[in-house]
Amino acid sequence: MSERIRVMIVDDNAVLLVGLMQVIAADPLLESAGYAESGEDAVELYRRLRPDVVTMDYEMPGWNGVETTKAILEEFPAAKIILLSVYEKEEDVWQAFRAGVKGYLTKRAGEVEDILEAIHEVAAGGTFFPAGIAQKIEYRKNQPELSVAEMSVLQWLSRGLCNKEIAERLVISEAMVKFHIVNLRKKLGAADRTQAVVAACKRGLIRLEE
Repeated sequence: MSERIRVMIVDDNAVLLVGLMQVIAADPLLESAGYAESGEDAVELYRRLRPDVVTMDYEMPGWNGVETTKAILEEFPAAKIILLSVYEKEEDVWQAFRAGVKGYLTKRAGEVEDILEAIHEVAAGGTFFPAGIAQKIEYRKNQPELSVAEMSVLQWLSRGLCNKEIAERLVISEAMVKFHIVNLRKKLGAADRTQAVVAACKRGLIRLEE
């Protein structure tokens, strides 16, 4: 790593992009290595620049921050990526952590110091997860993961389908649908199917269609 930490910025919001560049420029130990406005461009730019640290937006057109992180790490396992998001939903945080990010921060006003601290910490080989984010990660580490089949049933449950309708959609028996619902209730700590959907929404596993 060079004397100054080279930071690559990935963000499709022009205002936030400029803001981050100004924050980095104000720190004598940092320098902007370049920027990308989409996940696909970020992967290509990383190949060319090989920056020390990447700050990655979560929500972007095309690949989101988690998908882009996975793509970069698949090719460059040592990449150091910090994910920045407007949200801190449990599922978003968990998916980012599982993807391999070294830090996760929200884009709240007044967190400039946190962003700078995160960049320096991650560049030095550490990680940066604020207390609230770290708590969500630790909680999810101790929670059973939903299987692909359970997630499929959950999606149809959230749309109000009965067991017979779900069975027809997934081409499985009603007995198997009931089996998955029982497991969903146990894993989500829900007394019934409605509570299971509510719990899944709160966790960020699904989003209800309007």
